[in-house]
Amino acid sequence: MVRRRHREVLMNTKSRSDSYAAAGVDITAGYRAVELMKSHIARTVIPGVMGGVGGFGGLFELDLEGLDVKKPVLVSGTDGVGTKLKLAFLLDKHDTIGIDCVAMCVNDVICAGAKPLFFLDYIACGKNVPERIEQIVSGVCEGCVQSGAALIGGETAEMPGFYPADEYDLAGYVTGIVDKDKIIDNNKMKAGDIVIALPSSGVHSNGFSLVRKVFNLEKADLKALTAGNTMLGGKSLGEALLEPTRIYVKPVLALLEEVDVKGISHITGGGFYENIPRSIPDGLGARIQKSAVRVLPVFDMIAEVGAISEHDMFNTFNMGVGMSIVVAPEDADRAVEILKANGEDAYIIGEIVASEDKIEIV
Repeated sequence: MVRRRHREVLMNTKSRSDSYAAAGVDITAGYRAVELMKSHIARTVIPGVMGGVGGFGGLFELDLEGLDVKKPVLVSGTDGVGTKLKLAFLLDKHDTIGIDCVAMCVNDVICAGAKPLFFLDYIACGKNVPERIEQIVSGVCEGCVQSGAALIGGETAEMPGFYPADEYDLAGYVTGIVDKDKIIDNNKMKAGDIVIALPSSGVHSNGFSLVRKVFNLEKADLKALTAGNTMLGGKSLGEALLEPTRIYVKPVLALLEEVDVKGISHITGGGFYENIPRSIPDGLGARIQKSAVRVLPVFDMIAEVGAISEHDMFNTFNMGVGMSIVVAPEDADRAVEILKANGEDAYIIGEIVASEDKIEIV
């Protein structure tokens, strides 16, 4: 295993084991990968990052000066990319999958109102190919830049015999900060509040076990995955499916500065039915207007090819809505305006109602 630090790595020229290499682990390849990723990691450095050479932990100094935080609460999240990685293997495209990894973590902590501070990644692979590891980490760094987090450490584990030589797994961890008095919970939510949608960029990083079954991806050839598709507006199926998860951190932080947000849901595995209720208190439910949801063409294609019911589609995929936000009715227009000014084509999809059913899609 090769530990990575944000600026430097101890390059021990005597650290080489012919016996370990014969067993399938090339330590020097790990060092080469670290050298290749340095410029990407440097992009993520923010105030608080502390340098270190060959240490065993990433260091971050928590400086509250300049932050509107009186009672700091740390909020953590961890996740992986899941079987979407299989598509990256098929297409031999590895420079965006890291964005998914970051997005799955930072989009979760922003639901509590937390600003991401730092991120760590973990890559386990069958064979350490330095150029491929660099591509993966370049995507992680891009995700960190998009969310304002620093990549302060990571681990690359070469595990021959456990993973095939051309495959890997990718997971991440983020820590964010929020003022205790500003944590977003659902205690202010009431009937009549408005549910706002933030559009997704595609399938994001959930439901790919079903996607792979629908399109029989394990047996699909490269031509079928890379050919333009009229149903997808000329995009190839591979492009549409591999489109990285949208990161909502900065637009949501901008909204929180001006509007009292009552609840946020990150629409991941389990789709609408599982995730929207997670931000709603007992006795209330979300009534979503199906006709208002701007369903992306890729979901129409999945439903058609796989003969999947509408309920199962909404219970598996984000259907074009990557995040939902609940605000008071008098704040709804202003919230949409702020989100649009920050790059999100936000729109209203429903309201909160008095109900024992946590969600209705009508």
